Amino acid sequence: MPALILLALVGFAAQLVDGSLGMAYGVTSSTLLLAIGTNPAAASATVHLSEIGTTLVSGISHWRFGNVDWKVVLRVGVPGAIGSFLGATVLSRLATDAAAPLMSTVLLALGVYILVRFTLFGLRKDRLHLPLRKRFLAPLGLVAGFVDATGGGGWGPVGTPALLASGRLEPRKVIGSIDTSEFLVALAASLGFLLTLGSQGIDVVWVAALLIGGIAAAPLAAWLVRHLPPRILGSAVGGVIVLTNTRTLVRSDAVGLKGTPGEGLILGAIALVWIAAIVWSVRAYRAERALEREAEELTVDLHEAAPVAAPTA
Repeated sequence: MPALILLALVGFAAQLVDGSLGMAYGVTSSTLLLAIGTNPAAASATVHLSEIGTTLVSGISHWRFGNVDWKVVLRVGVPGAIGSFLGATVLSRLATDAAAPLMSTVLLALGVYILVRFTLFGLRKDRLHLPLRKRFLAPLGLVAGFVDATGGGGWGPVGTPALLASGRLEPRKVIGSIDTSEFLVALAASLGFLLTLGSQGIDVVWVAALLIGGIAAAPLAAWLVRHLPPRILGSAVGGVIVLTNTRTLVRSDAVGLKGTPGEGLILGAIALVWIAAIVWSVRAYRAERALEREAEELTVDLHEAAPVAAPTA
């Protein structure tokens, strides 16, 4: 029972982060399952089975709060489902480990861009009216879906920063659309795992525990992303991307700092920078709101002070 409660709490925390920042459910849940001795394929299958329920509830919640762009969901979700099914059927732990540092380097660069862009300059609005094209969304979905299935998580870490960096969709809709389309990815991956693995190594009770925790957190996360200002949300997402991918890199064989004091110092420094960035964004947002209120009050005062034209005979 304590283990099941822990799994439910992990599912709650993972979905709360995933639903509000657009990533981390699969990575968090898979990490725990691998830590207790589950083999990679079974861990990924367990997580994706639980995600069928959590992403469905999360998608409905985001839709109810107006966080979903359905065109983006279909254009990225269908290729994502194809990629995740292929990834599930050809899961290769060795190949995933070899590709992880390269992928983390790309994602780290995107994360730094997002963190700097949103923290220092806020939401870019000059591209919001531009459409996201299929030739961008389809390959993105295919790659993100494949990575998600082979690594036990990756749909959000790949999809969210790419869409945010494009500047063509406001952050809450990026997160809502990625979370909603993940239902298709989780469903396709689960089918692939069930066809290749059957039920071998999959504990239905574990799936249920993760599912219960995730379902409880989904509506709260969708409400939270609706009310967080885009500038603060972008800084928070950028920090998650930088921190998680730096962790992957410092633990890789190329760097070799796993379990050393150097790892803790590097990640601790990044965490402090992340906190400072969020504080900066909060202050900048408050200053922007104060200027907007002053402008609104000035407009009202000018309107009231304007002479009223005399009625004509």
